[in-house]
Amino acid sequence: MHSVSILIPVYNYDIVALVHNLGKAVEMVPEFCEVIIGDDGSSPEHSANYQQLARAGKSVKLYHAEKNIGRASIRNRLAEEATGDFLLFIDADAMIPGTAENYLRKWLPYIIPGRVICGGTTYPPYPPADPDKWLRWRYGKRREERSSGERNRHPYASFSGFNFLAEKALFGKIRFNEELKQYGHEDTLLGYQLKIAGIEILHIDNPLIHDGIEPGSDFIAKTKQGVENLSFLCDKVTDKRSFAESVRLVKIYNRLSAIGANHILTKIYIRYRERMEVKLASEKGSILLFGLFKMSLFATYRAIHKRRAVLTTT
Repeated sequence: MHSVSILIPVYNYDIVALVHNLGKAVEMVPEFCEVIIGDDGSSPEHSANYQQLARAGKSVKLYHAEKNIGRASIRNRLAEEATGDFLLFIDADAMIPGTAENYLRKWLPYIIPGRVICGGTTYPPYPPADPDKWLRWRYGKRREERSSGERNRHPYASFSGFNFLAEKALFGKIRFNEELKQYGHEDTLLGYQLKIAGIEILHIDNPLIHDGIEPGSDFIAKTKQGVENLSFLCDKVTDKRSFAESVRLVKIYNRLSAIGANHILTKIYIRYRERMEVKLASEKGSILLFGLFKMSLFATYRAIHKRRAVLTTT
């Protein structure tokens, strides 16, 4: 029988309900052996809560990083700490629909060596009461909440680190890239690495609810970090064509660049970025405008990074 470790990286977030429910479910589903909290240098108050969770739960353990080491690094440390043959990664801002026991049991028929399984992401059916969070909710409903059938059409491009299961031995060969210190696209890179390695990704319908919906200004700030990371990865990867085909934003940017539109996009961002950010952060922020914002931002970062590359080689 396979054994599965549940890994929850966290930084200053309340995970009491999530860990409590999973800890009880682990005792009822014998294939799951432990829940490990990965405290990524959280505040003393939050760290104390995580320590209390570990003391209270029979199957709950705690890994504590003295300082914040980043989303990629903390996930790799958790994988090293795990005793299970397989690893179930769950983001801290996840909420389980239904019972935790049913959620865990749904993974079991699909667990085989050499395969990565993605459970999916869903969002509350109605927008948050706070209009400041509508942009993040709209984006999640439009871009991230998709059925397994939709995701399996492009399995590598649809990979997400929010809710996935992988064999420990396999993950040890791929791992998250620890060069990415700030937020964004570490799962995009892992999906690309899995594609290059020829490792199967299977998407199933076992979603978690994304409960941590940020205000518009926070979401825009994270988007900026993620887009900068993505531009960095475009220069880092070896098979640039395959990477571009796996990432929608890069694919569209390359097509626009072929007709010279990248320069126009850069000018749009430089001239209108403040207006776009104000509009997006309001309750009227639209997914269409957000798409233009991301594309023009990415074009600007590509121009910066290409210029930087030229300067360092001359």
